[in-house]
Amino acid sequence: MEVKQENKRTCLYDKHVELGALMSPFAGFEMPIQYSGITDEHLAVRQHCGVFDVSHMGEVVVNGKDAERFVQHIFTNDVKDAKDGQVFYGMMCHEDGGTVDDLLVYKMALGDYFLVINAANIDKDWAWIQEQAKGFEVLLDNRSDRYAQLAVQGPEAEKVISEVLGLAECQTIEFYHARYVDIDPKVRMIMSRTGYTGEDGFEIYASPETINNYWDKLLASGRCKPCGLGCRDTLRFEVGLPLYGDELSDDISPVMASLSMFVKFDKPEFIGREALLKQKTEGTAKKLVGIELHDKAIPRHGYTVLNMEGQPIGEVTTGYHGISVDKSVCVALIDTAYAKLGTDLQIQIRKKVFPGTVVKKQFYSKSYKH
Repeated sequence: MEVKQENKRTCLYDKHVELGALMSPFAGFEMPIQYSGITDEHLAVRQHCGVFDVSHMGEVVVNGKDAERFVQHIFTNDVKDAKDGQVFYGMMCHEDGGTVDDLLVYKMALGDYFLVINAANIDKDWAWIQEQAKGFEVLLDNRSDRYAQLAVQGPEAEKVISEVLGLAECQTIEFYHARYVDIDPKVRMIMSRTGYTGEDGFEIYASPETINNYWDKLLASGRCKPCGLGCRDTLRFEVGLPLYGDELSDDISPVMASLSMFVKFDKPEFIGREALLKQKTEGTAKKLVGIELHDKAIPRHGYTVLNMEGQPIGEVTTGYHGISVDKSVCVALIDTAYAKLGTDLQIQIRKKVFPGTVVKKQFYSKSYKH
């Protein structure tokens, strides 16, 4: 008899319930989907400041003599000449070019790397990383159960973190950089100027006790709205950021997903390099594109994309009524022959077919601080 595994809970679970959040299973965790409503929370992040509990994310530390060489081996981006505190986005790939996961790599110091992986892939990634580490002098530590994490996002994030949490250090952290912050001799945390919303913002990795304290302070200030995973998805989607399982997967490579800028082919070696280089050189059968519908109908994940003759050519990976752009838009994996900007297509939504046009995947302009 199979025993059903219960979903995990983050250290802020009780606080979400007290706030009346709509809770739902996500990546093996019981997570808040929304509080006041997805549109309200989405606009709060675009216009002011929102805070997300992202303690479900995974964290792996790589230390040791071969730490840099090992990270270079498993990661598509290039960390070789990175400064201490620099953060990189990229992928870990299979030999055939399929994506194991997309992740952030923090170079905290020489021989000290901090990997942030997707919650749904923690077990898979950890097993894969350990397997690839054979033959390297590295120390691996899966700290996913020890770190809690907050993402404070929006144009007012810097002021809120500095004034409400007293973390003035945030003002001097550059975009895609991080640093250790020692609150007291017992508490060391990591703060980075990163996020998943297209807005300026910070992510704080710390103990559950510290994250609970910061969550309470942020909400008590009235200057930071609690936000759920619902608007986290609408925010990232509008600015063209991928979600593993939708726009990237074991079967969807970074090249197919139009993310080749994060694959550094001038590196002499990394897992999947040859397969990805062949895809880049020869092209792929499928490609991810943005599609704008001419109607208010909303395309959803899995809906079929058709050419103008009514033949199936792909399917939607993510689709919404774009809150910031007031348009029905989606991202879809389609036959490359139809991927050119301006190409007219159709999407099957239930029993009707709606016309659309191929556009850039970034429907809304990012507002990062550089």
